[in-house]
Amino acid sequence: MTTTLSTRRAQAVPAGATSVRQSIAERITPYAYIAPFFLIFAVFGLVPLLSTFYVALFDWNPIGEHVFIGVDNFTRLFADARFWNAAWNTISIWLLSTVPQLVVALGLAHLLNHARLRLAVFFRMSMMVPYITSVAATAIVFAQMFDRDFGLLNWLLGFAGVGPIDFKQSVLGSHVLIAAMVAWRWFGYTTLLYLASLQAIPRAIYEAAAVDGAGGWKQFRHISIPSLRPVIVFTIVTSTIGGLQIFTEPLLVSRSTTCGAVRQCQTLTLFLYEQGFGQYQFGYGAAIGVALFVLVVGLATVNYLLSTRIRPER
Repeated sequence: MTTTLSTRRAQAVPAGATSVRQSIAERITPYAYIAPFFLIFAVFGLVPLLSTFYVALFDWNPIGEHVFIGVDNFTRLFADARFWNAAWNTISIWLLSTVPQLVVALGLAHLLNHARLRLAVFFRMSMMVPYITSVAATAIVFAQMFDRDFGLLNWLLGFAGVGPIDFKQSVLGSHVLIAAMVAWRWFGYTTLLYLASLQAIPRAIYEAAAVDGAGGWKQFRHISIPSLRPVIVFTIVTSTIGGLQIFTEPLLVSRSTTCGAVRQCQTLTLFLYEQGFGQYQFGYGAAIGVALFVLVVGLATVNYLLSTRIRPER
């Protein structure tokens, strides 16, 4: 009896209506899967970003009135020598940390992929040790290594006849110190990304190239690098975004938001924190945040366009 009723109900529903429902469900389902990400992004990303643009237009004091001043914060910002100093420090540290990091990671990934090493799995897993190490512990170790009086680096430079260098107090020295910390922390992560992509390349391609007389360098240049092009673009863009937002490393090295008496390593994020939460000038701090946002988007876009226009050689 139940089977008969179910059959009658199924026959009563038009076949076209069932197909329409299935079509609607198939169209809605993918959006339902990705909706949580966009909801979280809207709450924790988009709303704070729009609020930053809004606050930047005010003389915003947390314990006073909020006075609309238009673009005066940006006019003041572009005339502030401290802003340009922080922008230069940010770009300098970003370049000194990103370029060596990506080059070393690419070379190590190629070595781990082709060299016949004992305990190869151990070496591959050890690449993650810098990434999982505490930033505070990394800062302590590197501060000791780059110390002027008792640092390992100055001790080695002494054998070459070079006098002790006070890395923390000089502009270039502080940039090198912070860039070394950033590069050491992230090169292992980048190496594993490159290594995973290299292992996806069929071995037959390398074997065919070897038969044609291509050596290791030609294989690396004409097979590995073109095949890694999408991953290289990804790492360049993410390294640009992360490198321009650097905050923890210079703060731990200098132990102050000004990063030294002459602000030799103060980045834009430190300058933002100093003005916004140190001087309680939320409007001016928001203007710095907007400028940093534009800088990050601009340089990331330029890097992406330059990387995607590099065509693999055939």
